[in-house]
Amino acid sequence: MGTSSSRRPDGLVGVMLPRDLPAWDVLTFAQRAEALGFDQIWVVEDLGFRGGLAQAGPVLAATQNIGVGVGILPAGARNVAFAAMELATLAQLFPGRLTAGIGHGMPDWMKQSGAWPASPLTLLREYTTALRLLLRGEPGPVDGQYVQTAGVVLNEIPEIVPPVILGVRRPKSLAIAGQVADGLLLAEPAAPAYIKASMEHAGMVPHTPGTHIVTYDAAVVDDDGDAAIERVRPALTVVSEPAWAAHLDPLTFGQALRAHREKCPDANSAARTMPAEWVRALSIVGTPDQARESIRARHAAGATSVVLIPVGADPSASLGDLARVLPQRDDTP
Repeated sequence: MGTSSSRRPDGLVGVMLPRDLPAWDVLTFAQRAEALGFDQIWVVEDLGFRGGLAQAGPVLAATQNIGVGVGILPAGARNVAFAAMELATLAQLFPGRLTAGIGHGMPDWMKQSGAWPASPLTLLREYTTALRLLLRGEPGPVDGQYVQTAGVVLNEIPEIVPPVILGVRRPKSLAIAGQVADGLLLAEPAAPAYIKASMEHAGMVPHTPGTHIVTYDAAVVDDDGDAAIERVRPALTVVSEPAWAAHLDPLTFGQALRAHREKCPDANSAARTMPAEWVRALSIVGTPDQARESIRARHAAGATSVVLIPVGADPSASLGDLARVLPQRDDTP
């Protein structure tokens, strides 16, 4: 099972490898995710934690068939020619199993590292265009504002070129994704209305072959649905912050959520006290049947892969609970 096909008629179900998982648990977590039947595992690259490509290689090597996604690699942090070499190498060694998520990066992180450009949208357009050309064995652009790859051609290219998708959320960035990428990585709570609105901004049509729409959602699965809602709340503090306005606009309760946040002393309080129906919309949560229905709704809205983010102090224990949403695998005796 790679990233290019699915055992499930409606779409893929993945899981995120937590960024702060102890190093000695990383490969065991990935192997267990594969054994439990997840279609994909996604590694993250957040400043101060672990490198995305450095995680992806060992995870691919330690597993057999599970797809591995990398998201999100910030364009300003890596020369595009060398990023293409790294991705092409992984895609050669593990054909059909890799997906690359690219973004302009979180502004604060990129500024801290001295890698925030004057025009992040220009960088994103040039970088993504060049990366996809190079991965196909074609010459990269020569005269960009940020990307110059005159004479660069990869001699070693993968038989199956990995999809390059963009992790963006604002309308102008989404429009660029629709022009130069293979899809979207919505690395935030992805209610169905948000998936549809993001695809519309990108000019992408749901369920189009070759278009990859990946969503990240905090997830808690428990036989006690109410208890699951309470456990997932801490993961939703971010959605009421001003930077997430583009995320809230498509939601029917977006304005109400803003008003709720203004009445609360901080984001933690807002997450603790928001109505349960908002929590259900902004996460994959509840009993196995309830969580499964939330996944189906995201697939129906256009997501090709719904990635579950384990919530709680013990991600390895959460992994088994999350796997309860998966149907029986075709190769299960």
